[in-house]
Amino acid sequence: MGVEDHRKMAPKTVRLAVITVSDTRTETDDLSGKAITDTMAKAGHKVLRRIIVKDEVQEIQKALRELIEDDAVQAVVMNGGTGIARRDVTLEAIEPFQEKSIPGFGELFRALSYDEVGSAAMISRAAAFVTEGKVVFCLPGSEKAVRLAVERLIAPELGHMVWETQR
Repeated sequence: MGVEDHRKMAPKTVRLAVITVSDTRTETDDLSGKAITDTMAKAGHKVLRRIIVKDEVQEIQKALRELIEDDAVQAVVMNGGTGIARRDVTLEAIEPFQEKSIPGFGELFRALSYDEVGSAAMISRAAAFVTEGKVVFCLPGSEKAVRLAVERLIAPELGHMVWETQR
């Protein structure tokens, strides 16, 4: 069975949650979280929950664990905390959850980012992985980066990825 056959069997609408990792953002000024929600809705997916947590390992882990245990949530998109600054701890926080890494996501994201921001793309630690039958994406916190990742990579493949993780 080829990729096209699998895409036909994949869900058209995926139920997901968004976690924004930030020490300063609120629901009012979380433009990246809103961009994810709006872009996913436009692609036919449904955001069930949006959570904002501080850039603290325990808070990130608690929020992710809660969403993994929520049977209604099929995927999680995180934004923020993926850079190289001292406070950027998203990838360190999610490390214990990773069952299967999806290195192609980060590679493609950085390649697309390079076209927009040049060599600064290399400092992004954008990543994706599978845990407990759910796909999780970790994106930078910038609205522009989020739109690039969701529009070009995540939204078009999300149904297929969810189907693959659950078969």
